[in-house]
This record gives sequence, C-alpha cells and structure tokens, in this order.
Amino acid sequence: MPEAPLLGAERKVKLDEAAFGAHFQEALVHQSVRAEQAARRRGTAATRTRGEVSGSGAKPWRQKGTGRARAGSNRSPLWTGGGIAFGPRPRAYTFKVNRKEQRAALRSALSLHAGRGSLAILEAGAFTQPRTRQALELLEDWGQPVPTLIALNADESQAALSFRNLARVRVLEADAVGVSDLLGAASLLLSQPALDALSARATERSD
Repeated sequence: MPEAPLLGAERKVKLDEAAFGAHFQEALVHQSVRAEQAARRRGTAATRTRGEVSGSGAKPWRQKGTGRARAGSNRSPLWTGGGIAFGPRPRAYTFKVNRKEQRAALRSALSLHAGRGSLAILEAGAFTQPRTRQALELLEDWGQPVPTLIALNADESQAALSFRNLARVRVLEADAVGVSDLLGAASLLLSQPALDALSARATERSD
C-alpha cells in the first residue's frame, strides 16, 4: 500500500491503493489535460467580415478603361480597412471526456506523485493564524522541488493564507484540482480532508 509522509511528524499516512497505486495511462491523461485547458479558453476572439465593416456599397471605379485592377467594393479583404477573411469568431473550445476516463486520468496523476515520492500530507490545523514563515520553513524542511501544489479544504483558510504568497506555490481547493494542475506541479501537498476528497473523486463509481 502506498504511503506519504506527514510533514512535521515522524510518521506516514497510508494512501488508498485504488487512487494512488494505479498504472499511468498516458493517453487518458493527455486527453483530460487537453479538455481542461480547452475549457479554460474564453473563446471570445472575433474579427469583422466584409459584411460587418463600415464602407460604401458602391463600386470604387468603373470596370474597364482606368488601367487599374477591377474592384467591386472597398470592404474587400484585399483592401486596407476591409473585412477579414476566415478570421476568428466567438466559439466554445470545450469537448467532452467521459467520467470514467476523467477518474482514470486523475488516478494516474495522483499515482505519479505517490510513486516518485513527491506527495506529502499537511496538518492544516497547525495553522491557527496566517504564518507565511511557518509555511516556508515547512516546505524547506520537506525539500521537494517547486512548483508546489497545495490542495486544501474550503474551511482551511488559515493554512491557505499562509502558503498563498510563497513563490512558485499554488493553493487550490480540493474540488478545483484538475489533472493538468497535478501534472504541472513538481510536488504535491495535501491536507487530510483534501486527501479524502481527491481519493473519493478518483475512485467514485458511476451508476
């Protein structure tokens, strides 16, 4: 059974084998990361077509006899100030990933941290008030590389305030942690409630 050290104590916490001992499935992880990053895109980029830019509807000059190339509109994409051909339009970039695949990808990301020893458990209750120095000393004693992702429960605000100003440290609520967040972190620090929440998400069975 995989284990993770409890920071500030000389003991280890046993991890759920199903959530933290899974085989890494690269294809599902890649698909989930793409879906999460695509969902974060605003999709608001837009340009005006020739039918939307301002300009006259008249033919700029007669068809023949001027020596110039024929032109039918000053709103043509070929003209300065004209419309844009095939420019970006507002759209949604999201695409669906099945829940079973999402959970499998989450298990893969969690198991990756557990397997390489970059996962530890945090006693969030030790922070009775915001103490950035205490948080920094805790991470330095742990000695893991950055960037570090810290997942906490919603009511563990004192610990969140202690870690949030540290360089290359990101603090998220457990419900907001995605596969891309886990893969983008070199080390992962979880409170016990966050550990339970992520384990439940990774092993949840659909009806």
